[in-house]
Amino acid sequence: MIDINLLRENPDLFRASQRARQSDVGLVDQILEADAQRRQSINEFESLRAEQKSFGKKVSQAQGEEKETLLAEVKTLAQKVKAAENASNEAQATQDELLSRMENLIIDGVPTGGEEDYVTIKTVGEPRDFASEGFEPRDHLEIGELLDGIDMARGAKVSGARFYFLKGAVARLEQALLWMALDQATKAGFMMLTTPTLVRPETMAGTGFNVKHDDEIYRLERDDLYLVGTSEVAIAGYHADEIIDFESGPRKYLGWSTCYRREAGSAGKDTRGIIRVHQFNKAEMFVYCPVEEAEAMHEKMLAWEEEMLTKCGLSYRVIDTAAGDLGSSAARKFDCEAWIPTQGTYRELTSTSNCTTFQARRLNIRERKPDVVGPNGKTKKGGTRTVATLNGTLATTRWLVAILETHQLQDGSVRVPEALRPYMGGMDVIPAVTQK
Repeated sequence: MIDINLLRENPDLFRASQRARQSDVGLVDQILEADAQRRQSINEFESLRAEQKSFGKKVSQAQGEEKETLLAEVKTLAQKVKAAENASNEAQATQDELLSRMENLIIDGVPTGGEEDYVTIKTVGEPRDFASEGFEPRDHLEIGELLDGIDMARGAKVSGARFYFLKGAVARLEQALLWMALDQATKAGFMMLTTPTLVRPETMAGTGFNVKHDDEIYRLERDDLYLVGTSEVAIAGYHADEIIDFESGPRKYLGWSTCYRREAGSAGKDTRGIIRVHQFNKAEMFVYCPVEEAEAMHEKMLAWEEEMLTKCGLSYRVIDTAAGDLGSSAARKFDCEAWIPTQGTYRELTSTSNCTTFQARRLNIRERKPDVVGPNGKTKKGGTRTVATLNGTLATTRWLVAILETHQLQDGSVRVPEALRPYMGGMDVIPAVTQK
């Protein structure tokens, strides 16, 4: 949720943000109008309440007919107070509903436009030249089947389309990625969390997901719970309604979880293999920090993602995602896209988002401000303020697509990237097999 005080003071800033996102600019004026109505309603209610209290004193001192007259007026006034209170509550509810629809204020410099309007920040590594090696690369599913490591047919038999089994060395390769991510994150000061994959609606909404209109989310109606598409959701709710102490630095967590997405809007797109599936595993960074440190932390999280991609021996590019493709909670997002040989293009493997105070404001997550010593020498409590949150993926099942295709050998086997070999029991090559 955005800061209403900031919007009131700088409405043009929010109009520009909405315009860059290709979203409803008129929502800003609707919020301002609702805010004015809310404040007017509160003033009317408080004025009537004050009048009601003063009437109480008059009644207690009056006698006879005068008292009867005053009691009648008190009754009428009480009705007015109740009506004013209801009007104030309704005005607050209207403003809250409008604020819940407002997307986060983008950071200065974010590209304007939609999905295709990203800006490439850098490209790292050269795509492998299979032609010079004398063979045509196979796609990840064909390789996975040659390795007896991906079974889509039985996944569909058990659970339906876009489900799969990972087997043998390919299943271990996925786990190796997650363990390598954990070791790297632990070294960088992250605490591991295995997180719930079912969350309450207020947690999902607090993170910025629209539970009423998001077709990507699985819902368990009987229990009013939602399956998460990322452990970001659970970790964002971890400190809800708390005051965080940053004396020892930002709070950094690495969430391990299985994730679920309906992929409702991708019919006919990337249906082959494990690029767009309903269930996958992920190691997700999540950070709480003071607002002033958020942009620097964002750069660090991007660097940690790039470190993982380099360890996996992948060619990739980093893009600055355009405002219209950010999602409601992100103020800026960097995507890392790896080269997929059989598609001849870069595909997203990981991203990192700076959500500024948007999620924490919804979830009421704060830090204490330092106390202030006044000119009279007296200390005034500093109060609290909203923290910033950031998230970013260090490893996920989709990485197997790029790793299998990039490191395949002519006979269908796959060379294991050196950094992953200790997690694969020293295996340097996953051999192709003939038995299915």
